[in-house]
Amino acid sequence: MVVVEIRGLTKNFGDNEILKGIDFSIEKGEVICIIGASGSGKSTLLRCINLLETPTSGEILFHGENVAKSKTPPTLLRTKMGMVFQQFNLFDNLSVLGNCTIGQIKVLRRKKAYAKKVALEYLEKVGMDQYINAKPNQISGGQKQRVAIARALSMEPEALLFDEPTSALDPEMVGEVLKVIRNLADTGLTMIIVTHEMDFAREVADRVIFMAYGVIVEEDVPENIFGNPKHEKTRAFLTRILNRDN
Repeated sequence: MVVVEIRGLTKNFGDNEILKGIDFSIEKGEVICIIGASGSGKSTLLRCINLLETPTSGEILFHGENVAKSKTPPTLLRTKMGMVFQQFNLFDNLSVLGNCTIGQIKVLRRKKAYAKKVALEYLEKVGMDQYINAKPNQISGGQKQRVAIARALSMEPEALLFDEPTSALDPEMVGEVLKVIRNLADTGLTMIIVTHEMDFAREVADRVIFMAYGVIVEEDVPENIFGNPKHEKTRAFLTRILNRDN
């Protein structure tokens, strides 16, 4: 079953065309990793999918409904398509638990007791249940990102979007966050992950999309993208990235 379908998506900032006619779909339970150099349009694509940016043209179909033209408020769409950001975006004045309950209470109109129960369940899942009373400035970057993932999961979305979830982390903290995302992949959660972690993409993704200059250059299973890329741009990008990492 197709959950999200993107058709002819474009996004301009003034005269600068960032996305130039993007087409792809994601099925229920699928994990898609999007790779590409900085400036290729990856993050803008994610932000358009859950309407943090308004597309210039094209369609974003969620269960067949074009949400780009829908009367449904974007905040409601985002409860179904959650987002985990590079910079965590936690509320500094709230505790770890408060960060994971506020959206449930304000947007989903859940009772506080139920919101707390759900939040605790997901904080335990990401290994952060012992820090429920801590403020964001009292925990590490890796811990903040795990709280951000728990916060997104507490809304119980159908799909989760990750925008470079490890790029703001110190190297020793990357593994703990990737482990959480790997475990989520095993649960069958639908995910679109923008990442520069090539080994992770190779291991976790059902499909990998390589973007450059605002277009999808190549889309295939990880074995083909990493083992036998068809396009010269894909080969050049992977050679550059993999040589840098070695």
